[in-house]
Amino acid sequence: MPCLLRSVTAKLLLCLCLAGGLALIAHAAPAPVNFDPVAETEKLLNTLPAEARAKSDAYFEGGYVIQVWNLVLGLVIAWGLLRFGVPQKLRDIAERRFQGRFLQGVLFLAMFTVVSAIIDLPNDYYVGFIREHRFGLSNLSTGGWIGEQLKGLLVGVIIGSLIGSLLYLAIKRSPDRWWVHASLATPFLMLFLMVLAPVYFLPLFNRYTPLADAKVRDPILAMARANGVPADNVWQFDASKQTKRISANVSGALNTVRISLNDNLLNRCTPAEIQAVMAHELGHYVLNHVYRRVIYFSLLICAGFWFTHWFYGRAVRQWGAAWGLRGITDFAGLPVLMAGFSLFMFLATPISNSITRTAEQEADYYGLNAARQPDGFATTALKLSEYRKLKPGPWEELVFFTHPSGYTRILTAMRWKAEHLDEGVSVKGPTKE
Repeated sequence: MPCLLRSVTAKLLLCLCLAGGLALIAHAAPAPVNFDPVAETEKLLNTLPAEARAKSDAYFEGGYVIQVWNLVLGLVIAWGLLRFGVPQKLRDIAERRFQGRFLQGVLFLAMFTVVSAIIDLPNDYYVGFIREHRFGLSNLSTGGWIGEQLKGLLVGVIIGSLIGSLLYLAIKRSPDRWWVHASLATPFLMLFLMVLAPVYFLPLFNRYTPLADAKVRDPILAMARANGVPADNVWQFDASKQTKRISANVSGALNTVRISLNDNLLNRCTPAEIQAVMAHELGHYVLNHVYRRVIYFSLLICAGFWFTHWFYGRAVRQWGAAWGLRGITDFAGLPVLMAGFSLFMFLATPISNSITRTAEQEADYYGLNAARQPDGFATTALKLSEYRKLKPGPWEELVFFTHPSGYTRILTAMRWKAEHLDEGVSVKGPTKE
């Protein structure tokens, strides 16, 4: 009898253990769900009306034409300025007014910047105002747009004339190797401007205030703390006065790091979408994209300076005497330098775009893991399609896109979701929150 009792008890315990184990397995690994990332991506793309998609494609593809047009226009303007002696006259005024080379450069560059802005004004007005309104992306009035342009011109005159004059000092001291010295100074200058921009430049164009809504702010700060971002507040800025675009950033460097999001993001997006966007921006900081971009773009600019030096030599040998240029140290040769650098950067567009796009895709992956909001990330990509082509060809995306396309981003989110279904991620589509 005792043996029989022990046998029954052992079998009962074995059954209980098996039942408990099966329950744990059932809880940890639910029944497989038929979730196809590609099909889910197409389903989300199809939620966008055909008219909206066609409008987005037209806007973005028009940008290709504008890039070529701006290059050609810039080259024509440079030739016209030299042909009619405009920079030569500005150089003579600067040299009569000041004896010191640095102050001559500051005055020349300030005058040249203003003259160039006036010449470019019709093109800038069409591209930055008329076209933006035509596609429903701008909220600026004509007066507001002019005010923005004047602020930008003021900043450009101050910063451009000081930095440009230092560049001409380098050219004067080493006419054959100036591009080496300028290249070595470039990363330090870029970092310096990144430190200054959040504190002094950006508030000139938008009003920054602390984000008061704790329901939005606290999850962002929690993600920041969890990911080692040294920020104790979140700022919002009034971009809606200028545009309908949603955006956010973690800007600055050293002790000027600032987490910011615009009011369009707050007003147009759900909490899940906001968290997805902010996790992406935090990813840029954690992955040191600012400093990596400084390195990569400094190398690219170095190549650009060398090309510009070579281009200037060829152009001046051909037309320098007719234009009355004294050599590469001559302030009046600035349009030639600008033409050479613009041509190089245009030809290097696939490289510069790929540098930026790669960093953006890395931040996409980081943001998905930090926020765990694949649906929010996907629907945000749909909102961004208002001004970015949603599904380009592979070569088109490689050459022209500074960010992954909407299709790439949604597919990335759906693939992440498919791999995390057993961790409690909803298999239902995105819902309104």
